[in-house]
Order: sequence, then C-alpha cells, then structure tokens
Amino acid sequence: TRAPFFTATIVPVLLGTAVAWRQGTVEWGLFAAALLGAIAINAAFDMSNDYFDHRSGNDAANRNLTPFSGGSRTIQDGILKPRTVLLAALVFYAVGIGIGLYLAATRGWPILALGAIGVFLAFFHNAPPFNLYKRFPGAGEIAVGIGCGPITVLGAYFVQTQRLSVEAFVASIPVALLITALLYINEFHDVEADRTVGKKTLPIMFGRERAVWGYAALLGAAYAAILVGVGARVLPLALLLGLLPLPLAYRAVRGAFRHHSDTPRLIPV
Repeated sequence: TRAPFFTATIVPVLLGTAVAWRQGTVEWGLFAAALLGAIAINAAFDMSNDYFDHRSGNDAANRNLTPFSGGSRTIQDGILKPRTVLLAALVFYAVGIGIGLYLAATRGWPILALGAIGVFLAFFHNAPPFNLYKRFPGAGEIAVGIGCGPITVLGAYFVQTQRLSVEAFVASIPVALLITALLYINEFHDVEADRTVGKKTLPIMFGRERAVWGYAALLGAAYAAILVGVGARVLPLALLLGLLPLPLAYRAVRGAFRHHSDTPRLIPV
C-alpha cells in the first residue's frame, strides 16, 4: 500500500466528524471505528488496484514511474506475489466491511448503504466485470471523487449524529474536487500505459495539453464551492481559511500548463 495516500481517506473522515462536532456531537470511539474502517478500505483499494493493474499489464507497461503514479511496484519488484497482494486486499476489505456492518447495526442502516456504495466504487473502479475506468471517459475519476468525498464525509458524520445533513454534503464537495484533482494530474504520467490496456481516463481522451484545463477547472471549482457554501450560509465563515492555499493552487495550475508532457517537471505539481 501507499500510506501517504491515506490522507485521501483521513481528511474526509476528519471533516465529517468536525461537522458533527460543530453541531455538538462527537463520540471518539465511533470516530476511531469509522477512521479504521475507512483506512482499511483505502488500503484494500490500493492493493486491489495493484493486483488488477498487474493482471492487465498496465503497471508493466508504465515507464513514467513517479512516487505518485505507476502503482506501488510491490509485484513488479518481486516483493510480493500477485496472489498474496490479492489476498491481502480481500482481508482489508473484510476488515473494513466488518467495521461497517458493526456501525450499521449500532448507528443505522444508512451506514450500510453508504458503505456498500463506497466498497463497490473502490473495488470495481479497476476490477472486472464493471471496471469503471474502461466504461466511459471520466468514470474512474468520478468514482474516486464520490467515494472520497460525499460517501466518506457523510458516513463519518452519520456515525456521530445518526442523520444526514446538507452542511456535511456541501462540506464534502471541495474535498471531493481536490482529491479528484490529485488523482487527475497524476494520470498524466500514466497516459501511454493506461492507453495500452484500454482505460478511458480524461487525459487520454482529451490529450495532455487540453486535459490541463480540466485540472484547472477542478481546483477552481473546489475553491468556488467553499465561497458558495459560505455565501449561502451553509458552511461557517471560518471555512474561508480554506482559501489560503489559493496561491499554491495557482502555481500548480501554471506548472501543469507548462510541463503537462514532461514527467520529471510535472512531479512537483
């Protein structure tokens, strides 16, 4: 697994819990259970992704290896056998599902529904028979955004409050867009390898030069969502602090426009 990418799960869980805390309800034991369950699914997602990218020949075909793309190389470097990686993925899925079933039994059936959608998106985004990345352009990116955004934030919130809320959903939108942007820009490195196995990522469909506009749009929409949420008085005024990284986002977009086809120079973006 690639532990640094667990932030894509940890942050949404923290956000959903923070919204519940703002409304006066937090039980730390439930928070710990939700966090562990989400991390287990994230780890399973990474490992099943490694396994199915190995089976399809995707990772073997990838020559633009970076710390953020091209898989963990656990199988390619002979550290673990493919069967072992798949078994580990299934174990982590079982752990995550087990925690989810416990939370559903104690907190309510919506956890079961949210969890089922999350597990489906995590496993089948890259696994047959659905293989969302090969279904239509943008399906894989949308799946990750939904899973790491509304599904996880609303799940963490519901665990605490036993209800759903507009505030939690609106708060999840910037996170979903930012995580999708992170995935999206790293797909630029994998264009050639992904094309060989029939994936339909947006950088493949539009080409790197035009696809950069999608990266700019995702980042812009994330910050716009904060402004709209605060302006509509759905989100608290304090969330305007989330606009502080805007200069960094501008630099990232500028770097992407300049180096969209140059892997070494695109990595810092």
